[in-house]
Amino acid sequence: MHLLSFFLLAMMVAKSSQLQLNDCGLNLRRPAYTDISVTCGTKSIGLAILICPAIYTGYNESLLILNNIMNDPACKGTLDESVTPPVVRFEFPINTTNSCGSLFRTTSAPGTGIFSDFSNIQTVNISGVVRSYDPTTGTVTYNTELKYFYSCAYPLEYLINNTQIDTSASSIAVKDNNGSFISTLSMNLFSDVNFTLPLVIPEQGLDLRTEVFAQVKATNLTSQYNVLLDRCYASISPLPTNSTFFNLFVPCNTDLLTIIHENGKSQRARFSFPAFRFMKQQNEMKSTYFLHCITRLCEKSSCSTFMQCNRRRRRSVVPATEDGVTEYKTLTSPPITIRAESIVALKEQQTASKNSDTSTGLGVTVCILAFACIIVIIMAAIFYRRLNH
Repeated sequence: MHLLSFFLLAMMVAKSSQLQLNDCGLNLRRPAYTDISVTCGTKSIGLAILICPAIYTGYNESLLILNNIMNDPACKGTLDESVTPPVVRFEFPINTTNSCGSLFRTTSAPGTGIFSDFSNIQTVNISGVVRSYDPTTGTVTYNTELKYFYSCAYPLEYLINNTQIDTSASSIAVKDNNGSFISTLSMNLFSDVNFTLPLVIPEQGLDLRTEVFAQVKATNLTSQYNVLLDRCYASISPLPTNSTFFNLFVPCNTDLLTIIHENGKSQRARFSFPAFRFMKQQNEMKSTYFLHCITRLCEKSSCSTFMQCNRRRRRSVVPATEDGVTEYKTLTSPPITIRAESIVALKEQQTASKNSDTSTGLGVTVCILAFACIIVIIMAAIFYRRLNH
């Protein structure tokens, strides 16, 4: 009976797999912990499992089951013989409704480092397991049970430094295996309320009170998350730490001239503000500063929670469940420059005009005095001649 079961299992392996025992060569060995590799992408997660150790144990790619889901073709592995050694690949989207049974666990902790003012920094962990399915129907089996665990952790809070002004878009490219969504985020500046015309700063800088429209957008991001701006501010230095800064908006507190057009409602966030200058740069021809935004990726069902003031004030509000997120990425591009020389030139012109008027008046006075002196001398000469005659 046991021999029959083993024979039937071997027949299944030979029938469903293009790869045979003798095709593996030196790669035919016992399974090891390093037989699985995981790619944590921005829209999907990819798994690659060495198939030869599984064949050695008595299985093929059709007997490796992702999260016990056997009847969904999208969750089945496919054999890839184009690489050496050959692997069986699984790929599934990052979406709670269609992730082949993966477990989503979102944890919160008080912010640290650049995020120390935020009480709730989130990280999502996506995990699961690929198990071998043993078709043996007898009392015992001679096949080892295989388990391949995978896990991807994604921080949901990022710092975006945008100083891109004269370009239509800017984003950074990173390898997907670092488990980060930062590569999907970009910041653009526009000159119109429809967010269609890129803002181009002239060489002499923008005029004060010019309306600047800013957009933070996620592209190629799983539809499970929306973009929520926690804080946006400007600083004199491209590095936000140890620099004079001005908050455009922070949780529950927005500058009177800053308008938030959209936030936490979709995969884009929009706001606008009039161009200003720092008083620290008042004696300079142009005021230069940089824009920074701390961006949160929130699950659609929980975005409204983070927009409530009583959930976003201080660190002590939410207890720590795991370590907070301390690393962040930045996007950089040319600085924002604001024109100030027109005011200085006007002052200089007014001063020059006053000096010119003063010089003219002084010249006229000197001429009058000189003419008077000449008249006096002439009259004195005439009077002297008369006395001598």
